[in-house]
Amino acid sequence: MRPPDRPLDGLPTEVKETLRSYMPEVIELFGSTLEGIVLYGSAARDEYLPGRSNLNLLFLLATGEAAALKPYGKVHRRWSREQIVVPLFMTQPELEASAALFPLEYLEMKEHHRLLAGRDPFPGLSIDLRQLPFQVEQGLRGNLLRLRQRFVEGSGTVEAITILLPLSLTALLPCLRGLLRVMGYQTPTSSEATLKEVQSNLQCEVTAFVETFNFKRGLISPGTAEVPRLFGRYLTCLEALIRRVDEWKAEGRFPVSGQG
Repeated sequence: MRPPDRPLDGLPTEVKETLRSYMPEVIELFGSTLEGIVLYGSAARDEYLPGRSNLNLLFLLATGEAAALKPYGKVHRRWSREQIVVPLFMTQPELEASAALFPLEYLEMKEHHRLLAGRDPFPGLSIDLRQLPFQVEQGLRGNLLRLRQRFVEGSGTVEAITILLPLSLTALLPCLRGLLRVMGYQTPTSSEATLKEVQSNLQCEVTAFVETFNFKRGLISPGTAEVPRLFGRYLTCLEALIRRVDEWKAEGRFPVSGQG
């Protein structure tokens, strides 16, 4: 399996250096079982933060049997120290069969990915969007529940909140892009533009989301007294957004979860 021409062009320097060492090793490790390597997530969206962001990969395999996967366990621990999380291991038939179940995730991958080696599974992939409203609402409500749980789990400390808020926002942004799509608006490429579109088109207050986005990128540094207040504003914004979805459902503007 050979990489496409100059697959690493345009990626951050740290990502290039990591993948130059990583790719030949895993290609040799899997041999003919490995049909393609796809980079997705922040690095593929030009939003990678050195030292903070993970590298997300999908391995397209000829078979997903345990014997084919086991060799990766030998190298996982070492590469996880380089911010490479365990890849998604999928066959092409599995990808196609599950596309209707996970439209939010697959849309994100299809629209923003980088083929690093082998065959790209996304150009011909058809994604059924009927379950998209369900996934969006599930993502929003699940984020709120986890936010409350982890706040309590971390005893509401500044240290816990500084970890919790960026993680919550990372999970929230795909839901916001999906929400814009469900409501009939174009989906922006960047996270910053997504937040602006939610504010302007959906008339939802996102100031705390923007503050958290800037905090995550290191553009602002709230003090120890301000961090808990930021958490309170973020929680209020998320609760208000979910109430708006309930209003849109009552008005018939947002499909009821689980229905086409």
